[in-house]
Amino acid sequence: MEQQSIEKAPIQYFRLDQLYLSPMNPREGVDPEGIALLAESIKAAGLIQNLAGHLDPDGRVGIVAGGRRLRAIIELKPDDLAAIGLAEIPVRIAPDEATARAWASIENAAREALHPADEIRAYGRMAESGSAVPAIARVFAVTEKHVYRRLALAALPVPVLDALKAGEITLGAAECFTIAKDEALALDILDRVRGEDYSVSRLKQLLQPEAIRANDRRAVYVGLDAYEGAGGQITRDLFGSDAFLASPDLLDRLFAEKLDMDAEMLGHGWKWAQTSEDYFISYEVTEKLDKIYPVEGELTEEQAERYDELAELAGGEALDEDGEAELAALQAILDGGFTDDQKAHAGIFVYVNGDGQLTVRGAYIRSEDREAAIAAEVLTGFAATRGHTGSTEAAPKSPISATLRDDLNRVAKGARQHATLRDPELLIDLLAYQLSHGLAWRKPFGLTTEDVPNWPTTEAEGYALDDRLTTEPPKDMHGKDLAKSFRAFRKKGTDHVRGELTRMLASLYRGGDDDLSALIDKETKPAIREVWTPNAANFFGRVGGPYLNDLWRDLLDLKEDHPTATTFAKLKKGEKAAKLEALFNDPAMRKTHGVTEAQEARIAAWLPEGME
Repeated sequence: MEQQSIEKAPIQYFRLDQLYLSPMNPREGVDPEGIALLAESIKAAGLIQNLAGHLDPDGRVGIVAGGRRLRAIIELKPDDLAAIGLAEIPVRIAPDEATARAWASIENAAREALHPADEIRAYGRMAESGSAVPAIARVFAVTEKHVYRRLALAALPVPVLDALKAGEITLGAAECFTIAKDEALALDILDRVRGEDYSVSRLKQLLQPEAIRANDRRAVYVGLDAYEGAGGQITRDLFGSDAFLASPDLLDRLFAEKLDMDAEMLGHGWKWAQTSEDYFISYEVTEKLDKIYPVEGELTEEQAERYDELAELAGGEALDEDGEAELAALQAILDGGFTDDQKAHAGIFVYVNGDGQLTVRGAYIRSEDREAAIAAEVLTGFAATRGHTGSTEAAPKSPISATLRDDLNRVAKGARQHATLRDPELLIDLLAYQLSHGLAWRKPFGLTTEDVPNWPTTEAEGYALDDRLTTEPPKDMHGKDLAKSFRAFRKKGTDHVRGELTRMLASLYRGGDDDLSALIDKETKPAIREVWTPNAANFFGRVGGPYLNDLWRDLLDLKEDHPTATTFAKLKKGEKAAKLEALFNDPAMRKTHGVTEAQEARIAAWLPEGME
């Protein structure tokens, strides 16, 4: 039935208790919060759109179009209804049951939300006329938070909202423009990104080219409160967690001052404490220095037994907070510490790692302090007997040739490999440790790995991998005591070690040849749609309009001249992408279009061609 014939249908008035939701109405599931908001909207602005229904022989009316409005009206008190002229409810009455069924389908299929650009401008006009946020929220039946976010967008330059309305940029891209401080730059960037596929992260970088993100290690170390307290300006993203620091010079000064102050405190008792503005201490800095180690402690027999008991409990994750503290105290005894004599001849490097954490690396003895350290027996063993770095005398020629030295080194390595065969568990633990930690050149096995990318280059909406595949291994192992770190790693128990090994091997899996890949797939049964659902951001918005038209028809078994197909073809690309996203993700949308079980299965299994 055409819309104009609906408009010509008679309007009759009924008491609320005469109305009920007809079984013909396809809208079954509703959001209670949404109904409450709609009730507030009707209370504030009245019933803008009438209900439609079918009159029963007993004088009751089954509502076939306007089920949400009926539910909202029922929420209101009689006095509220009377105040807005709804003591009796206006309903368009269908002449017959067939017409009522047509209305039910038409209204729910044709319903379309207000375009975000129009919604933003409408909120902006109401705010400019003096309407408060709560009043706007009531009229539009939305949350106040939603209104605040839309009003932030209302202040954008007109061309940005025009581009959003035209489908040249997404709503997510428009939100990025709220962080721009330079309108000329923003409009220049707008011209560059119209119709292009830019990630949110990249767009923010373009709009704040000189700013430093709040997750920069310097900002994390200094702290945003300290930066703002010193007069630094911050632009916060209203639609995300990003913040941008606008004063790099100020941040650098605060960073250097705090690092110097912390180094002075940490360097107390040491002969020297040297700071570095880098996030690691390079090998070139330490290669000519002599490294010394803490003097390890010894446990009493009773403490050793207790240590073993606690370590076993920790491996099974059965240790409570007090037990963890006791184990840490015993471990501290074992680890020992640097003596006053060591500190008097050696020093430390103090720097801020890539995560913004203050880090100490040491201890080292400089060449000019070497002789004194040897005399004080702080530097002993091979380090004390090797050639003096600063000596002007030529070292005596070794009777062992370079070739022989290489062979001897190979023998020594062979002996170590021979010994490790006696402890397969240690080898497996060590492999898991190497794969799950960024050991760089200090890795114990002569193995290299390559990156096997599993994350899209753009924002990964609609994509959800097992958390174990998205957990990054520690990247900053520079200066850390690997022996101590490995001991701690093993103490977490067999389950943790095997879990880390499984996680890292899975992240390195790439398939192999066709036969091997097929065998692995048969065993593991991978399902792409288990982790990925196509939506406007990750697929539909990144292909052309004709492709979307064909996909819409194929999924719904529509002929090219079917009204649903022709209506879809007339939409802008962004609107097409949004409708397809709803078809894949919203059961109500599929119900509205009468999706059959076969079509439902096709949608659930659909993948772009060539995606295996």
